[in-house]
Amino acid sequence: MKIAIVNKSDATGGAAVVSRRLMEALRSVGEDARMLVVEKLTDSPYVEIAATPASIKKSFVSERLKIFLSNGLDRTTLFRIDTASDGLPLWRHPVIMEADAVLLNWVNQGMLSLDGIRKILETGKPVIWTMHDMWCMTGVCHHSGSCPGYERRCEDCPLLKKRGAVGSLSGKIWKKKQKLYSLPQNIKFVAVSNWLRDKGVGSTLLSNQDISVIPNAFLPLGRNVNRQPKRKDDKITVGFGAARLDDPIKCLPVLVEMTRVVRDRYPELADRLEIVTFGGVKNPETLEGMGVSHRHLGVIKGEEAVRKVYDSADIIVSSSSYETLPGTLVEAQAYGCLPVCFDRGGQSDIVDHLSTGYIAGYSEDREVAATRLAEGVVWAAGKVDAADEMEDLRHKMRDDVNRKFSPEAVAGRYLDLIRSHF
Repeated sequence: MKIAIVNKSDATGGAAVVSRRLMEALRSVGEDARMLVVEKLTDSPYVEIAATPASIKKSFVSERLKIFLSNGLDRTTLFRIDTASDGLPLWRHPVIMEADAVLLNWVNQGMLSLDGIRKILETGKPVIWTMHDMWCMTGVCHHSGSCPGYERRCEDCPLLKKRGAVGSLSGKIWKKKQKLYSLPQNIKFVAVSNWLRDKGVGSTLLSNQDISVIPNAFLPLGRNVNRQPKRKDDKITVGFGAARLDDPIKCLPVLVEMTRVVRDRYPELADRLEIVTFGGVKNPETLEGMGVSHRHLGVIKGEEAVRKVYDSADIIVSSSSYETLPGTLVEAQAYGCLPVCFDRGGQSDIVDHLSTGYIAGYSEDREVAATRLAEGVVWAAGKVDAADEMEDLRHKMRDDVNRKFSPEAVAGRYLDLIRSHF
């Protein structure tokens, strides 16, 4: 079977990485899967460029300009909004024309317009759209945060200057999506987590749509399940990583406050803890004020470098206010690191509370959130010190990752969904 996977990039961003893994997984089970991108950064012979550089740039600039003008020349949220007003004629591309099925992923920023998706649907090919965020169910945003607009008609978007205006940009795009989704050639939507599916079911755009839950594929990375047991005076390493650590969604101030809570309430543990952060940082000052020992590794590139970070960590913490399906937690479990996180997204698809990690109750109050996260770190540190129990936990976590997120398992579920179309 020929399968076309469409994503903006084959390497930049989480959706790119997992889309490429899906392509490789499908190929490993005998399917002719190929990727179509506008940014090719790998040397894979199965990844093809969607158009010429000039065409790609023209489509991108045209969409940004329309957003800029529609939003009263306000640049503040220019790159937090996507409208799919412009796109490339991918329905004419050989990869799409020859495909038996089309798998859409992250296709914004001028890659594929809503009209272009309609033209692909009109070919009669099965179209599966994997949602890596909330854009399919909102007017123009990728994450609604605390805004409930997606539960209505997205006419009062807080990202737009002209809020509540009749015929607002967000409302117009919402109506275009509604029209697209009502076509007889149905799109089959895939949410990468149960949390995201629940958001879709609660939205006005996707409430009547067919939404399956299929997680992202992760490579079987964990190799050092059996580690040397900790002695009571050994350092316990707590990792915290992201593409950009001071992205507001990652809630870095909560992590910093958490270390202070540990210092104040659990001083003996604080003396043993070392926070290791990895990823980009726009403002280095945001890493200051840690209550325990801290090292920043910067941006980590290459599988072997990533492997070393996880191999040296005992616990991985995520303080994010929401995550669709946080890959760092999956990778942490694969490497035998206990995850500690909030219950704000797809974390519960990964972590079984008090069994394969710790899920803390989220709070908008920074001190409350930090205290709850600190309690999770204290729990995890206790498990790390219990050598026999921790060894069993590492085997259990790795088995969970292979069962839920192995490329073969994920590829099989996509193939079942494609075949159900025929």
